[in-house]
Amino acid sequence: MPEFAAKVCVLCGGVGAAKLLSGMVRAQRPKDVLAIVNTADDTQLHGLHISPDIDTVVYTLAGAVNPQTGWGLANETWNAMDALERYDGITWFRLGDRDLATHLYRTQRLTQGANLATVTAEIAASWGLELQVIPVTNDPIQTKITTPDEGEIDFQDYFVRRRHNVAATNVRVAGAQGATPCPGLLGALDNANIIVIAPSNPIVSIAPLLAVPKVRPALIRQRHKVVAVSPIVGGKALKGPADRLLRELGHECSVVGVAKLYAQVASTLVIDEVDAHLAPAVQDAGLACVVAPTIMDNIDKATALAQVVLNASHST
Repeated sequence: MPEFAAKVCVLCGGVGAAKLLSGMVRAQRPKDVLAIVNTADDTQLHGLHISPDIDTVVYTLAGAVNPQTGWGLANETWNAMDALERYDGITWFRLGDRDLATHLYRTQRLTQGANLATVTAEIAASWGLELQVIPVTNDPIQTKITTPDEGEIDFQDYFVRRRHNVAATNVRVAGAQGATPCPGLLGALDNANIIVIAPSNPIVSIAPLLAVPKVRPALIRQRHKVVAVSPIVGGKALKGPADRLLRELGHECSVVGVAKLYAQVASTLVIDEVDAHLAPAVQDAGLACVVAPTIMDNIDKATALAQVVLNASHST
């Protein structure tokens, strides 16, 4: 079983996590950082295994991500998708030409018998990354969204095809109960100096990580060193449907709602300055509260936020 000598473990999903990681590897030695990434939004398309959250982390840390979208590659071309449209093929999930190479390689290696953690490490190394990036599990798990009119649909169908423009009445992670945490993950959580819950969607990015057996108990056991960053700022999500999902599933759409979701697994919540007036309510929910700028619209702000998170761990 691999051992990860990480001082900082970051639970990740999506663009917000990738931005925080880009600052974390400046505030901390990259080799001391372990990114534990959501794979419940992985999908099979065109016969390829696609891992959107893993790729967003890798591309962002490599400085290659599309800055306009926060995902995919900068200066991408779309010849394959344009050609596929000729045949009326599936093009609602857009895959750029160079991005396709990542999925082709991942699928090739998985077909050869490598597990997802091994392939992820190979991809990260090929981009020159020094931090460690692992999937939460090597086993297939998948987020399913229940909608009023269509019943249960796959996450990417909800998120990309329908642009998360339909109501959700339930979210579950199929396959999670039979999954096993990535080898070395639990030991890394136990041995880390700090565990960070990135400013990712609590419902569809972080909850799938916690749904994998033994991960939530590990965080509860290490709660004193878990620092979460709220993805909700001023009652809204900076990107994606986190605010709507919180409301639709009966949670308060505020930093207080986030605090209540994380109260069992985290001891500290970092919130934005615009929400400073809610700090007492966060504390009433059972977490220490740190107020700081959390909008990471450049690398310096991401680094400053990462340093706030690291300092918060020292003060708890």
